[in-house]
Amino acid sequence: MGHMKALILAASIVLTRALPLLAAADDGFVPLFNGRDLAGWVNANCAPETWSVVDGVIHCTGRPTGALRTPRQYENFILEVEWRHLSKGGNSGIFIWGTPIAAPGVPFLRGVEVQVLDHGYAEQYEKENGKKSDWFTTHGDVFPIHGASMKPFGRHSGDRSFPSEDRSKGTPEWNHYRIVCTNGVLRLSVNGKEVSGGEDCNYRKGYLALESEGAPVEFRNIRIKELPTSNPPAAMIAPLDSGLRTLYTGLDLRGWATNAATAQRWSGRGERIRLADGVGNPEATLWTTTQYGNGEFVFDIRPSKPAAGIAATAPVVVVRGMDVKLEDAVAGNTQRYSITVQGKEVVVKRGDKESQRLNLPADAKARAPFGLRDSGRGLELMNLYARGE
Repeated sequence: MGHMKALILAASIVLTRALPLLAAADDGFVPLFNGRDLAGWVNANCAPETWSVVDGVIHCTGRPTGALRTPRQYENFILEVEWRHLSKGGNSGIFIWGTPIAAPGVPFLRGVEVQVLDHGYAEQYEKENGKKSDWFTTHGDVFPIHGASMKPFGRHSGDRSFPSEDRSKGTPEWNHYRIVCTNGVLRLSVNGKEVSGGEDCNYRKGYLALESEGAPVEFRNIRIKELPTSNPPAAMIAPLDSGLRTLYTGLDLRGWATNAATAQRWSGRGERIRLADGVGNPEATLWTTTQYGNGEFVFDIRPSKPAAGIAATAPVVVVRGMDVKLEDAVAGNTQRYSITVQGKEVVVKRGDKESQRLNLPADAKARAPFGLRDSGRGLELMNLYARGE
């Protein structure tokens, strides 16, 4: 009998110790990061080296500004993530319900941002302005960006929700965020306590993303528990990933064929490719090193206002060997274009409005690089994407 009691006691101890593990495995959460590589993530608009895995955590260099996103959309969920900055005053964020590519004219996804900001940022602001900031904090602000909308909870500035308590830790300590999203309502808990959020969010279904914004930052223990859908209307769902992938690293002209002429005329600076004002040189056309057949090209372009002695020529891009003139591009404004090539037909849109419908010549190449002509007039381009067959 004594032996039987001992066996029962031993089995009870083993089961008791196993229960937390069983509960953890059965709590509905699944990891979004495997701790080894970036499988299950999409580089939205950064250089290949911006995002990597170092010692089991996602490491971000902070350059260029951009995002690493999930390959699929999420609607209602609980997201948990730990983060830390590696430098004083570092800036980053977590995007909720975001778009698959950057919003027009900026390197950020449209969505709701959950701020990831080191205390040194506010300290520097106070030093430079002689007062504490009244428009941001470093303890978990939540706010919509670049076309998204949200009604903030509690103390706020505009549509930016301020935390009810200061709970985040400065570099190099780790912080824990718990983000609960249900039916367009977002609630953020910082290190164990809910502090900020908002409601009436639009979008309320989209991609999740980590932000690169100027300073090294790390993320770990990223996991998610999905909750039942509320079947939001189409207008509240971010566009689906159509396969567009970035053509520009945000740092340099890798992925583009360069020569002595292009080196004189084109440069990659920050998040933009720039063409200097001057005399157009056909030999200075900038070509992708990848060839495309049927597909789509998306880019934001801002032609410069003509300087004295410089002709107001239209920007020109090249698809399948054919020049496409963007006669409606407005000088001094950033505008988004999309060009779709299918068979012999080329459709050009400025924003959401079709502006041209062209036919490729009979001798058009089946596959060719995408090109940016040097027409002489200065240009800035950003958010260059392509998908192709």
